[in-house]
Amino acid sequence: MDIAIILFMDATQFLLGDIKGKRILITGGTTGIGRATANLLISLGGRVMIFGRDEKDFKKAFDGIKAKYPDSELFGTTADVSIKEDVSKIFQMVDTKLGGLDILINNAAQAADGVTKGSPEEWKNLLEVNILAYLIFTRHALDRMSSNNYGHIVNIGSMSAETREESGTIYVATKSAIRGFTAALRKEINPLGLKVSLIEPGAVKSDLQRGTEKELQEKIENMEMLEADDIAMSILFCLAQPKRSNIVSIQIRPLLQII
Repeated sequence: MDIAIILFMDATQFLLGDIKGKRILITGGTTGIGRATANLLISLGGRVMIFGRDEKDFKKAFDGIKAKYPDSELFGTTADVSIKEDVSKIFQMVDTKLGGLDILINNAAQAADGVTKGSPEEWKNLLEVNILAYLIFTRHALDRMSSNNYGHIVNIGSMSAETREESGTIYVATKSAIRGFTAALRKEINPLGLKVSLIEPGAVKSDLQRGTEKELQEKIENMEMLEADDIAMSILFCLAQPKRSNIVSIQIRPLLQII
């Protein structure tokens, strides 16, 4: 057999091998990066649960995935990561529908402007979504993963934690917190044999981006913005690693985005 074919088959098996049958929860899984990741992991045989706050977005994402993969094990509901009762509902479904948890992808987040705009009450809600929810979902996930000696938590951060744009002070603060949390968390749970990875994208077409559909598409064509699928592939790369290997962090930026 041609060596190129052998290498291709090996690479394909590498990406496919560790997803089938895995129990996966994606926060903010109904739009953008979350939806793209759900599509990809479902296509590889993952057992995936998604949720989001907006009923219309949830139905569109859920029905769209099921239409493409009718035999898939996809579960979901409408829920808000900042509401205690919704979080309880989500993990009740994790236990009853998935029967446990192998992979958590902390992805749900909101955009924010600078500290000279908005109000402390608005910031409080943002902190609950962009920081506190990451901590709460991680704790619930660890309660289920630690007894299995297997689990992987992927936190979606942002290159804003490094570039620190003056126009997004509050958002920068939350994503800097996620960077620090992920680094410390890895040290805390490493003795349990659990993995933690941080993905920090640059500009990605999603609901967080300002602009019309045409404007965003032009940025993609000009290589100034990424597609959500690009980040989904990076998440898959982290998840597909053998047990001995943990991708600590990945930064991904559009080729021509000035960072």
